[in-house]
Amino acid sequence: MYDSFVADRLPPADAQPEFLFDLPELRYPDRLNAAVELIDRAVAEGDGDRPAVVNAQGRWTYADLKDMSDRIARLLVEEEGLLPGNRVFLRGPNGATLFAAWLGILKAGGIVVATMPILRPGEIATILKRAEISHAIVDSRFIGDFRLGADEAGTVRSLLRYDGDHGKGELETRIATVEPGFTPVDTGGEDPALIAFTSGTTGIPKGCVHFHRDILAPCDAFAAHLLDPRPGDVWLTSAPIAFTFGLGATLLFPFRFRGCAATLEQATPPAMLDAIETHKVTSLFTAPTAYKTIIGQLGGRDISSLRTCVSAGEHLPKATWEAWQRATGLEIIDGIGSTELMHIFISASGGDIRPGFTGKAVPGYRACVLGEDDRPLPAGNTGRLAVKGPTGCRYFDDDRQAKYVIAGWNVTGDTYEQTEDGYFRYVARSDDMIISSGYNIGAPEVENALLSHPAVQECAVIGVACAERGQKVKAFVVLAPGHAAGDDQARTLQDHTKAMIAPYKYPREITFVEVLPKTANGKLQRFALRA
Repeated sequence: MYDSFVADRLPPADAQPEFLFDLPELRYPDRLNAAVELIDRAVAEGDGDRPAVVNAQGRWTYADLKDMSDRIARLLVEEEGLLPGNRVFLRGPNGATLFAAWLGILKAGGIVVATMPILRPGEIATILKRAEISHAIVDSRFIGDFRLGADEAGTVRSLLRYDGDHGKGELETRIATVEPGFTPVDTGGEDPALIAFTSGTTGIPKGCVHFHRDILAPCDAFAAHLLDPRPGDVWLTSAPIAFTFGLGATLLFPFRFRGCAATLEQATPPAMLDAIETHKVTSLFTAPTAYKTIIGQLGGRDISSLRTCVSAGEHLPKATWEAWQRATGLEIIDGIGSTELMHIFISASGGDIRPGFTGKAVPGYRACVLGEDDRPLPAGNTGRLAVKGPTGCRYFDDDRQAKYVIAGWNVTGDTYEQTEDGYFRYVARSDDMIISSGYNIGAPEVENALLSHPAVQECAVIGVACAERGQKVKAFVVLAPGHAAGDDQARTLQDHTKAMIAPYKYPREITFVEVLPKTANGKLQRFALRA
């Protein structure tokens, strides 16, 4: 029996992008389970004793991860009633137990919906309802907001709690009693495997559906061709696996190439430096703002193990690239990716790096810039970035598909310049998305949180330049009668926003105004606020 809820809500074929499988390594078999390829195959080929995950709590081998994921799959199917196609909510920081759960869900034929631990109850409820999620695996330290969200949504019938990587939670106790081993569900390469939710520019979450073959494609395109991955490499990222950038960097790429993931629950720059020294990290993935911060904290640190540094999530300024190269002797591999396309699709490494440019289309992908008529422009022009490749946008039950996919191209919402020799240079965002320290923040979502406070009559949110974060969230607020402007009021509204939505989205700057600029028909003029 198969739950076709997600499959039934995919965009029709003519609304999906054109998919390319030009490279032989991207032509996957019809029957494919990504978890089997990532973990079971390593054990079957004699690499079971290789370290797969290391962190402050311990060390786990490929055999350990296979056993844990097998037992979780068996528990889900035999005791928790999971059917292939059911959606499973994951909430917790990066770690071996979370990774085993992710793999186990795929082995059981389920669809993973991983989320950031910092999401608030309303955000959790929205995702649970949108995807009609029936099962959840949640770190017990982050159970409070989840319970509130689950109570509001009313869809979850099975909840398994675990205790980080300490091994003493309910999930760990129960899988210790189930039979080892599990025969993975015979999934198809084009069966849905995960839904990655992104807030987009409207604040209404968009679910990006990716198939089992899509999970492997970034490994065999971007990572294989640009990162020189080697068995035994140690990979580290600041991003949670709820972000597909983090998913690739700390789960997909290490396991595909028989490396090891070094995981952090709080990936601050000092913590990353500690991990690099302790675990001899070779591959680091983080945002430009983190690289800039780390430069000032390198004194006395041993980062000699680092070989590969990757930046994505926001524009990498040339000055940051040059400062990192001067301080470390290492060249950052810049890249642009999106949740809709799983991972990085334009980048450059080694001798192909051109500071100030994002790079060229990754092998397996094609890219261009579109003009106002939605047609590709000749090289040498600036326009909207458009991409095709082995991955692409399939929004789950969402009419915004037509805005992202145009004439077979994935149109990312970025404005780029394309050079005669195939390089792409970032110009600006094409929409109202705010990108702060690598996080995507939809202005309307922040506005809705502010408007829920009785002191706010009207508000508008934009992103403004910030040396530390690339952009920061700035709010313009018209106060309701009886409320006074001032620093105390600003702090009250900031605290309120943090309580309503994920804290990283709160307005770091608030300006109180008498009126907001609008057109004659009442439409907000954001450009006037930016000016």
